Amino acid sequence: MAGRNAHERPAPDEHQRFAQYLRDLAILRAAEEADLVAGVLRDPDQAMAQSAVVRHLDHRAASLLPLPDERFEDCAHTMAGQISELDFLTRRLHEWTLLRSITMGGRWAAEEVTTASDWFQRNAVETVTAPAVLALLTGTGRTRRARATAHRRRNAVETMTAPAVLALLTGTGRTRRARATAHRRLRRRDRPPGWPDP
Repeated sequence: MAGRNAHERPAPDEHQRFAQYLRDLAILRAAEEADLVAGVLRDPDQAMAQSAVVRHLDHRAASLLPLPDERFEDCAHTMAGQISELDFLTRRLHEWTLLRSITMGGRWAAEEVTTASDWFQRNAVETVTAPAVLALLTGTGRTRRARATAHRRRNAVETMTAPAVLALLTGTGRTRRARATAHRRLRRRDRPPGWPDP
C-alpha cells in the first residue's frame, strides 16, 4: 500500500490498521485509488474497513464536487468498481452522485431527494443552491433541522436569485462568468424542477 514499506505487515490492532488506512488513502494518487481501496476492503474487519473507505469517499467527493471537470465522475467510476457488492458504500456513492447532479444543474427526481438518507439531506441543505431542491426539503426533509436549514437557505438563495438582481447582473456583472451565471439562473427560474440548463 502507498506510504507503507512493502515488507511491513498490517498492524494486528484494528485501530492501528484504521489509522494506517486513513493515512494511506489521504496521500494516494488517482491511479492508485482502485488498488488501495480494494486492499482496504480485504481487511477481515469489514466494519472498520468500510468506515475507512467511506471517510475517504466523503473527503474525495466533497473536494471534487464543485469542480467543472470530469474528476468527480472518474473518481465515482473507480469507486463503483470496488464497492459494488457493499450496500452502504454503494448508497453513499449514489448519494454523492445525486448531489453532484443537483450541484451541476443536472437531472434529479424528487423521490430520490425525499427518500435519501438523513446524511444526504443534511449535506444537500448545506451545499445546494437549487431553489426547487431547497423548497422540497423545506416541506419534506426527514428531520426538523434539515427542514429549518432548507427553509433558511431557500430564502437566502431566492434573495440572491431574485429576477431583478439576476437581470441586473446579466448586463452589468464585472466578469463574463458572473454575467453568464446570472443569465443561466434567470432562465432556470421558469423551468420545472430537475431540468438541466440548455
